[in-house]
Amino acid sequence: MATLDRERSEPPVVWLLTDNKPGHRNQLKGLGNRLRALAGASLHWVDTESIAVPLWRSFLGMPPAADYPPAEPDLIVGAGTGTHRLLLALRRKKNVSTLVLMKPGFPLGWVSAVITPAHDRVAEGPNVLLTEGVINTVTPLARITDKPEALILVGGPSPHFDWDEDVLLGQIHHLINHYTGWRWTISGSRRTPEPLLGKLEELAGLKISVVHPERTHQDWLNHQLSASRAVWVSPDSMSMVCEAATSGAPTGIFQLTPVAGSRVATGIDQLVKNGRIARWSDHASVMTEKPLRGQPFWEADRAARWVLEKELLPTPPQEELTGGRVG
Repeated sequence: MATLDRERSEPPVVWLLTDNKPGHRNQLKGLGNRLRALAGASLHWVDTESIAVPLWRSFLGMPPAADYPPAEPDLIVGAGTGTHRLLLALRRKKNVSTLVLMKPGFPLGWVSAVITPAHDRVAEGPNVLLTEGVINTVTPLARITDKPEALILVGGPSPHFDWDEDVLLGQIHHLINHYTGWRWTISGSRRTPEPLLGKLEELAGLKISVVHPERTHQDWLNHQLSASRAVWVSPDSMSMVCEAATSGAPTGIFQLTPVAGSRVATGIDQLVKNGRIARWSDHASVMTEKPLRGQPFWEADRAARWVLEKELLPTPPQEELTGGRVG
């Protein structure tokens, strides 16, 4: 565990181990941002792709020589299998806690704690936090716009749903033609097939903006969510679904056939049951009902507070643990 007697004037240090996959980096950033807000943590990124770690070093907890951040860590967090070797090699550093995001391929007892989506089917335990969906960088909106602005996010083929772009395009056409008073913004993703991107771009018009994923910037999605009264997402991307739901804007998922036994499809089902998102069959509830502002869906904040409660990181005085909670 990390030492708790660091001087209060000196912020706790968190190393974020990244394999540079966007989804994994997004989870690290979401948790790191909340640890910075709640505990004043100093965040340092470590690119694991540039550090070769022999397997024996992981087993023995012996870190390889590398250009590490100059500030010694209190907490080291890894997300993605590409970070696991280095995370395990660093686990014996003095006064350091180690945390893995998502289900690891090694015994849970090898690290201080695990934060993983419930659909990964990891058994609950004192050092295991199960989250609804995946952690992300979105902050719940304090207020949802009254303007009829809708956002459509399209993914691509995945192992979790049978991809049918004709069905998807039919549902998009239905929304646009049925809710004519709305303005629409449509974007694909890195996984969206080029032919489908071309068909989406053909929809562009006076009330329809189509944004190619290569023309979006790092904060584009957060900005679009903050301006949206409703969001529609293809269910193949758990990350996009959770980002939309976290914003607090009414969120619906397009109907695609789930692959039997898919953990992601199971996670999507649970988000529906928990009232976080709506199915295509309930599209009227997304487009016409006023959003309900109950308990915010903010798993990055919940995870960060759990990290502090477990004393994986030195904490500020209790009265300072506000961190901008919404709701």
